[in-house]
Amino acid sequence: MANPRIPSATVTRLVRYLRALEDLDQKGVERVSSEQLAEAAGVTAFQVRKDLSYFGSYGTRGVGYAVPFLKRELRQILGLDRRWRLAIVGMGRLGQALADYPGFGERFALVGFFDIDPAKIGQKVGGGVIEPLAALPQAVRTRAIEIGVVTVPREAAQEVVNRLVQAGVRGILNFAPAVVETPPGVWVESVDFLAGLTRLTYFVTQEVEGEWI
Repeated sequence: MANPRIPSATVTRLVRYLRALEDLDQKGVERVSSEQLAEAAGVTAFQVRKDLSYFGSYGTRGVGYAVPFLKRELRQILGLDRRWRLAIVGMGRLGQALADYPGFGERFALVGFFDIDPAKIGQKVGGGVIEPLAALPQAVRTRAIEIGVVTVPREAAQEVVNRLVQAGVRGILNFAPAVVETPPGVWVESVDFLAGLTRLTYFVTQEVEGEWI
């Protein structure tokens, strides 16, 4: 279970810190100060120190953080010290685009693609083959699928989420423009493009400076 002491916003910022550290590591930088890491992540040095303090003491005053060590620690905290197995449900344009997305890399493996459209069943996509939704439960068991990516229309989202939960999936990335319900122990992250655009229109209309979170 997630630690209730850790704010969700802190976890979001950890992802930023990790990206910055990976970039620094590729450049051969061995140490970084909280100020430098904060600048790279778009936050304050105080915020960096506060976020990291939830998990331990990683830096030395006046010396900073060892980049390779902190990168390894954050990868472990975020569960990225192993590869996660994913399935996409809903092989429309978005689902197929995600299936072909090269950015999953070493952290995530796409091992299942599902749809209810008979015309799509059997089509090759993303290194696999689209299967009927009815095959999902067995696929979750035999392929150890841990995360489901939902890319279906709004009206089908809850039913698909229910099927994923019943099959044993505990993590769901929801692209459908719908609020879905899950039982305790199942985590949902929603990606809502229209909500993001609406935030932008607010900031532009008000002529204030916005920040992606």
